[in-house]
Amino acid sequence: MTGASEGSGFLAVDSGGSGLRAVVGTTGRGPLARGGTAEPVRTGDRGIDPEHFMALLVPLARALTVEAGLVGLTAAVVGAAGLATLGDALRAELPGALAREFGVRRVALAADAVTAYAGALGPRPGAVIAGGTGLIAIGTDLAGWRRADGWGHLLGDCGGGAWIGRAGLEAALRAHDGREGGSARLLACAEEAFGPVAGLPGALYPRPDRPAVLASFAPRVAACSDGDPVAAGILRAAARHMAGSAAAVCPAEGEPRVAVTGGLFKMGDPILVPLDEELAERLPRARRVPAEGDPLHGSVRLAAELSTGPLTLPGDDTMLCVTTVSGD
Repeated sequence: MTGASEGSGFLAVDSGGSGLRAVVGTTGRGPLARGGTAEPVRTGDRGIDPEHFMALLVPLARALTVEAGLVGLTAAVVGAAGLATLGDALRAELPGALAREFGVRRVALAADAVTAYAGALGPRPGAVIAGGTGLIAIGTDLAGWRRADGWGHLLGDCGGGAWIGRAGLEAALRAHDGREGGSARLLACAEEAFGPVAGLPGALYPRPDRPAVLASFAPRVAACSDGDPVAAGILRAAARHMAGSAAAVCPAEGEPRVAVTGGLFKMGDPILVPLDEELAERLPRARRVPAEGDPLHGSVRLAAELSTGPLTLPGDDTMLCVTTVSGD
């Protein structure tokens, strides 16, 4: 694509554990080019590393800008996993770095839960349950944000993939021991996936990717849930946790929308059916709607809006902060 594109150029970024994805586009023509890296941004003593972030982003964004035929960029939105708790250095340094490299004057840094919300529901009041290895619920009445859970696999993420997988493996070990609450089907699945379950502690505990390994067993729990009351009970409990988190963040007024997003829900009916039942009980005035897009789509939505004016979704010091960089 050659020639300058109409409208204001924007950069939208989604940074997470599986890498970094970016889109450039204009308000008039929407997304024009996209790409990504398989390498995730490092974290260290300062939290998310802004220098490594820019080292990954700059060549990617430059190539996408050329591909799109853009002369420059006026606004950027960066959605980043861990921003709320690990983003101090990124918030301090990234706006200036983006201004120096690309001439960007307005920068919004958003937690990945916020871009997940923007992608799923857009600028509307409601609640979003984002489920993958972990789980977090986020909601807004367009005046402020509320979040529930997202505390990691040791302290929370209740109902997420690692939580379901751990519960399924516990049921397998109960069956192995002959204790109540065990599942012979889950025991067979666990041995098929990991070998003899007596070796699970030694194989699992030292691994740095332990949450992902636990989450890898969640689809097997779902596969066993038809006909296995223990597996079905685990998914019911997960759905109850999700609905409770959604109820904690959902706006108190009106008939808010609730959406789910993330890889966890690719399990389909085994988790969605009990979740709908639990949501109907906990949030009878809300209605679940399909997610309109993913977190990168949310970053694009926010970037297009930011390039023409203020954001509709509310600002927050840690969840969604907008910086205007001086042109001096």
